[in-house]
Amino acid sequence: MDKERIKTHAGSDPLPPNLGGVSAAGTKYIFETRMEVRDYECDIEGIVNNANYLHYTEHTRHLFLKQCGLSFAEMHDKGVDAVVARMNLQYKSPLRCDDEFISRLWVEKHNIKYIFHQDIYRASDGAHCFHGDITLVCLVNGKLGESAEYNEAFRPYMVVKDPAHL
Repeated sequence: MDKERIKTHAGSDPLPPNLGGVSAAGTKYIFETRMEVRDYECDIEGIVNNANYLHYTEHTRHLFLKQCGLSFAEMHDKGVDAVVARMNLQYKSPLRCDDEFISRLWVEKHNIKYIFHQDIYRASDGAHCFHGDITLVCLVNGKLGESAEYNEAFRPYMVVKDPAHL
């Protein structure tokens, strides 16, 4: 994927020089956004509670969907629901109150599954704080199936494992 197709949602601040735009797997990120840790997201140890990383990654996916011209609410009204089927999460370095961070993703399609590979980096030093592989599937009118709308919206961004299913 060339640099023109890498999408940035929030702000045009330059990224810390040690981050770059490529995941540990060697795939270019297709979307990113910046956020800040809020004090109520931290536990008694002063670090972000593990559940909040799921909120961060979900918010990033929602913003990515909006960029693709999709809305979860509108898709639901059409009878298509993208639901999380599986998560593989790795907590690497803690975020703390007031840390600014960059949430990035790239997506691949494998059969009927969309696999979002998401990483969170602390903006101040580029530390890799979180990695998640989040698998989504579509329920079409309540049954597991393909969504032409999601396939079309994601087509320019996806790494495809099985081209017959796109």
